This record gives sequence, structure tokens and C-alpha cells, in this order.
Amino acid sequence: MRLAIVQTNPAFGKNEVNIHTATERMREVPADLYVLPELFNTGYNFISIEEVDRVAEKPDGATFRAMAGIAQRNSCYIAYGFAERADHIYNSAALVGPSGLLGIYRKVHLFDRENLFFKPGNLGFPVFDLPFGKVGLMICFDWMYPEAARSLALKGAHLIVHPSNLVLPYCPDGMVTRCLENKVFAATADRVGRENRGDVDIQFIGTSEIVSPGGAILARLGREQEGIAVVEIDLRDAEKKKINQFNDLLTGRRPDQYNL
Repeated sequence: MRLAIVQTNPAFGKNEVNIHTATERMREVPADLYVLPELFNTGYNFISIEEVDRVAEKPDGATFRAMAGIAQRNSCYIAYGFAERADHIYNSAALVGPSGLLGIYRKVHLFDRENLFFKPGNLGFPVFDLPFGKVGLMICFDWMYPEAARSLALKGAHLIVHPSNLVLPYCPDGMVTRCLENKVFAATADRVGRENRGDVDIQFIGTSEIVSPGGAILARLGREQEGIAVVEIDLRDAEKKKINQFNDLLTGRRPDQYNL
């Protein structure tokens, strides 16, 4: 499969502009699965719940219609982050394909001021069976919790799709560890740029990347520029969980010893 990470610099609150920018970037290269950043269509640095409410969408909103149209025309799949309007407002990611919406993930581990505007996710960590392999979803700060990636690996994910708005500098290297300790691929799609609003100044670190089950960085974008990177991979490589003759990564776990 051809896996693409799309690194953008959203204009805060300008949904239509941001969707157009991302779709133009996606047109640069063909891929089977595109991964876009967290909240790619709205920007990130909210200063009031009213702002979030204005830009939040239902899963079948304008962003979905734009992404689903591309997926149908190009017979591809797209994962993207957005503010989801439901019983509450969630920091969510959607996965769409040629047939439409495949599923939603709601961010479980909210970071910093996200706690002011979003409810923690309540859908668990989903895995989707796509034609080229099993794909799991998590969002940004979920990377800090090994349980998130491990949950996806235990559910059979070959690839962890990871829309992000990274601020802390550790994640790109941290995802190498997540891939090594689960023997999975990961695609982290981050944004670049700066948002200084309401006396809150946030600088995003870019560095979107694709990592192999062996911890190799197959593609990594820069810290400041928008861009797209595509890598051809075989997700069957993530089915190889043996480390040596005696150690299998997952069957060697000892859950009976992990209870706290």
C-alpha cells in the first residue's frame, strides 16, 4: 500500500480554506491511505467554548463530505482530525473510504487546555479492517500512554494512524519506541506553524513521520514547512511478532503479573 502523511498549517477558524489546502496537498501524490493532522480543518488554540461550538461538526458535516468525495473518486482512504459535535464536543478523528464513513475515534487522553473545551473520549481504541490491512486510530497525546498503542496492537492493528498537533518535542522519537514495543507501523501526521491567541502562544513542531515495526523512520518531514510524504509498505510485516526463537512479543506478555 501507499501510505501518505500530510503536514499542514491551518488558518484558525477558516474551515473551508483549511479543507481546500489539505485537499490540494493530497492531489500532489496518489496514495491508498492519507493521514491528516488533528483538528486540521479548524486550528487548535481555542480561547472559549463558544469558538469550539462554532466550528464543531457532526460526523457527516462539511469536512466529511469533502473527504468522502475524494475517497470515492480516488478509491482511497483518509483519516483526519476534527471537533465532533455529539452529546458533547469531542476531539475526534474520522476514517472515511470509498463507501463513506467507516468509523470515529474520540481522543481519550486530552492535553493541557483541551480539557477546557472537549470531553474525554468514550469509544475505546478502534481498529478497522481495510483491504490492505488492519488500521487503528489514536490522536496526538495518546502517544504518551503506552496502553493506547498496546491496546491497538492487541486488537490486531498493523498500522497506527496518529493525527496530531504536537507541542512537546518528544513524540517523534517516542513513536519509534511505540512501534518497537508493538511491532507495528505508525503514521503521525502533525501540523506546523504558530497560534498566538488570548495570551496563549503555541508553537507546533511538525516532524510528521512514518515508522516501521522495526523502529526505522521511513519518512520524516521538517519542523516548519507544509508538505506530504508517501511510503510504500507491506502491512503484513507487522504480523511478525517474534523477536527470537523463544520470545514472541505479544504471546510472551504476563498479564497475571501486571495487576497493580
